[in-house]
Amino acid sequence: MIQKVLIANRGEIALRIIRACRELGIKTLAVYSEADVQSLHVQLADEAICIGGPRGADSYLKADRIIAAAEVADVDAIHPGYGFLSENARFAEQCEKCNIKFIGPKSKSIEMMGNKSVAKETVRKAGVPIVPGSDGPVTSEAEAIKAARKAGYPVIIKAVAGGGGRGMRIAHNDISFAKEFHVASSEAEKAFGNGAVYIEKFIEKPRHIEFQILADSHGHVIHLGERDCSVQRRHQKLIEESPSPFLTPSLRKAMGKAAVRAAEAAAYENAGTIEFLVDAKGNFYFIEMNTRIQVEHPVTEEVTGIDLVKEQIRIANGEKLGYSEAIQKGHAIECRINAEDPARNFAPSPGTIGLYYAPGGLGVRVDSHAYSGYTIPPYYDSMIGKLICFGKDRPTALRRAHRALSEFLVRGIKTTIPLHRAIMSDPIFMEGKATTAYMEDFFARTPPDVFV
Repeated sequence: MIQKVLIANRGEIALRIIRACRELGIKTLAVYSEADVQSLHVQLADEAICIGGPRGADSYLKADRIIAAAEVADVDAIHPGYGFLSENARFAEQCEKCNIKFIGPKSKSIEMMGNKSVAKETVRKAGVPIVPGSDGPVTSEAEAIKAARKAGYPVIIKAVAGGGGRGMRIAHNDISFAKEFHVASSEAEKAFGNGAVYIEKFIEKPRHIEFQILADSHGHVIHLGERDCSVQRRHQKLIEESPSPFLTPSLRKAMGKAAVRAAEAAAYENAGTIEFLVDAKGNFYFIEMNTRIQVEHPVTEEVTGIDLVKEQIRIANGEKLGYSEAIQKGHAIECRINAEDPARNFAPSPGTIGLYYAPGGLGVRVDSHAYSGYTIPPYYDSMIGKLICFGKDRPTALRRAHRALSEFLVRGIKTTIPLHRAIMSDPIFMEGKATTAYMEDFFARTPPDVFV
């Protein structure tokens, strides 16, 4: 049984894991960079070990140092959180070889679903719809153009090892394709050390909807409903909600079954997410599987009452799922609070927080590692917290989110709080009509001074 967990991450997700472990009676070890010595996860964990310099490449991405810390502190398991090494099959394999439980899927599943072309072929064989495109990575510009013509323009060029919007380019004809193909490959090589790309039909103005999966080691796979993640900027999610205001009961049922089939095809264990694009007619297509806990997992927790991080730990312990389905009640909305200035094209805003006051009240949850006097380092992702609001229905959750955002005070830096407040009262979003093209339209009709 797991008695001590190393948390191979930082920020709010590290705190989230510490809290789940503490409620389960499990000891925690925080690893941290030199820049994070004052971070809350370091202060609240039972033990802490510094593993390197301030940059992620010198600390949180150093698998050998994390494994060494685990062995020195005699931990039973490692929880990778999200980002950093969470979807690194080699790191998961190292844990397995060192007899340290990796709180996530097996390394083979990570490798299979991390390669997007392999993942597509795997789920296609399981009867899950996929976006038309190349059969796998394209090795030359000529082969890529042939695949683009077959799929039909516009197409999107995607990095095989990609994520977070990097290594992704859209082309509308042969002329623009040649340029974007090389740019996407170059971006992918710089970001992931792998310049391979593949081609997909670009679905214009779709919904981005994902299904939360839980799978134990005894062959039980279930989904916990969907999250609508359509509000994005440059392929980065800003707002997530559950359930989706777009799905009908029949479409939800069909997509849920497809998500379970996809996870079963990957012989998946632990928590994961199956992501789909859904067009205006309700046709849905698999795009990828995230083999880790998601940033937006709290919205699923709020509508199901299931603690996903605890479930991850229980599954890693070899326990069976205690239920055959999850029942959704009410509505939840999550706003990602980033240290960015939306009035200045989302320029990063690191620095010291002079005043931090989180909202509260019925149905309001804040997951954050920020506090008054905390200095946000410039080396990591700009997210400093998440506001999650729950209500009996979507209008109630929307009103609650707007109220909570009005109470949320962060002084000394710029944040996305004003942007979220404006979106919560925007007619198109309020009507549940936002697609992945929503933010472009929103900025075109919203003056920048709204975000100040």
